[in-house]
Amino acid sequence: MSFLRLFFSLFGIIPPFLACAQFTKTASCQSPSFDKKVDSYLSYSAPVVSVKDAFTKKSDYVFLDAREVEEYNVSHIPEARFIGYKDFNVKGISDIAKDSKIVVYCSIGYRSEKIATKLRSAGFKNVSNLYGSIFEWANMGYPLSDKKGLPTSQVHTYNKKWSQWVTGDGLKKTW
Repeated sequence: MSFLRLFFSLFGIIPPFLACAQFTKTASCQSPSFDKKVDSYLSYSAPVVSVKDAFTKKSDYVFLDAREVEEYNVSHIPEARFIGYKDFNVKGISDIAKDSKIVVYCSIGYRSEKIATKLRSAGFKNVSNLYGSIFEWANMGYPLSDKKGLPTSQVHTYNKKWSQWVTGDGLKKTW
């Protein structure tokens, strides 16, 4: 099967029998219990990138936020572009080159995996899902921006139940 993937990738073709390719877990979260939760929600239909690697190489990536606008407005990864989830349309990112290095994120990685898979099916070649997404980003103490682009310590945790996974020092949870 790997020979076929190589052959088709050389020609930019994704045949139906490879479109649902499974990728392997190549990242983890700091907290073993959060890592287990994230892993349980992912099907690995898109490659993952660790928060640490994405942060270290952030200038190489286009970050796309696959949460809802209310979540994005509270906080997002600086310079990330809002694309949404429920109303996502690939035409909304037609200005991004198909060979750009893209990292998609949401709260923990479930919604962003779905969007990353859609982007890969639409011909974007270098798309990854941020493993642990914005919760892990915030837990690691990496910067967040509010809707005005100003630094913030707030994180939209989706709801009270999910707020348990935001554990970083000084973070303010809202839902």
